[in-house]
Amino acid sequence: MIDDRRARRAVFILVLAQALIGSQMPMIFTIGGLAGQSLASNACFATLPISMIVLGSMCTATPMSSIMQKFGRRVGFLLGALAGALGGAIGAYGLYLSSFPVFLLGSFITGIYMSAHGFYRFAAADSASESYRPKAISYVMAGGLAAALIGPQIVKVTADAMVVPFMGTYAAVIALNLIGSILFLFLDLPVPEAPRADAPPSRSRWELLTTPRIAVAVICGAVSYALMNLMMTSTPLAVVGCGFAKENAADVVSAHVLAMFAPSFFTGHLIARFGVEKIVAIGIAILAAAGVVALQGVTLGNFFVALVLLGIGWNFGFIGATAMLASAHEPHERGKMQGLNDLIVFGGVTVASLASGGLMNCSGGSPVEGWVAVNLAMAPFIVLAGGALIWLIMRPQPKPAE
Repeated sequence: MIDDRRARRAVFILVLAQALIGSQMPMIFTIGGLAGQSLASNACFATLPISMIVLGSMCTATPMSSIMQKFGRRVGFLLGALAGALGGAIGAYGLYLSSFPVFLLGSFITGIYMSAHGFYRFAAADSASESYRPKAISYVMAGGLAAALIGPQIVKVTADAMVVPFMGTYAAVIALNLIGSILFLFLDLPVPEAPRADAPPSRSRWELLTTPRIAVAVICGAVSYALMNLMMTSTPLAVVGCGFAKENAADVVSAHVLAMFAPSFFTGHLIARFGVEKIVAIGIAILAAAGVVALQGVTLGNFFVALVLLGIGWNFGFIGATAMLASAHEPHERGKMQGLNDLIVFGGVTVASLASGGLMNCSGGSPVEGWVAVNLAMAPFIVLAGGALIWLIMRPQPKPAE
């Protein structure tokens, strides 16, 4: 039996970090597209700052995972927080200069923080027992509930606090990263031991990816995150474009992020009781429902309901896929597999965020037509994830050795 006291202490620190430092993500995702729209010469590139954040995360996922595998989670998380502060400072400077390229550079560096942030969920599972692991992942994700409350409220206070719009928000991002980084000084997680000489050889990346359970976990995680990003990135543009205020956009994003993380208090228990495959399947179905609701109209109520469903679907799909992946590889394969997973996941999210601005602003003559295009684009990926999950469930299970 594994004593989970150490894991519970780590989860407590990670929940606080998720709540405090993690609040910068709903802040940036609320204003990133609007700030980009004010700086870009072409409206089609309005969401490019968000795409650059995700691109930065994708490019640094593998090296960040390697750093954590060699030096421990604490070092990686501290580097991520410092990168978040630097990205916020460069973003603020870009706004001051009215320079879109400088603003994009800050966004890319912010992606380093997003990459480190993505490993919070894996860190929760590092020293946890098999039974506590899905709950640990779920609890850490639940810290995002506080971030959902804190972030958009900071946006309301800071967006117009300085002469340059949104510059005050980026100043707040700098402060959150610098203050929040202190938490990691108290994080106690083991540095992974090097495999013994007589240990079985680690599987190659290709062997890991072609393991059925790992392949389906990666597909479902990537689709859940990419579709959430595709729709959420466009939402502030759609809300404002349909005649509502920036405050309404912030409220919709706040409701969405609340829905992303509030179910985390019981997602782990549901996984333990009903099985991870069923929870992921429910998540994919709820993501599909979000697109259907969004296609019914562009009232403020439609935006709220669609984005709440989007958050719940992401929670079930992404946490379920994370739990599935965490149980499908050996500890000494952690650095290799987790970095590869996040490279693929955030690669999909990068494409989604790039497509989001193009679909929203350049696929029709009005914000309504752009919003319809965004939601129709979800369909083939829902089919992909659902089909992969059905294949995994239906395939013959290997017989246990006698």
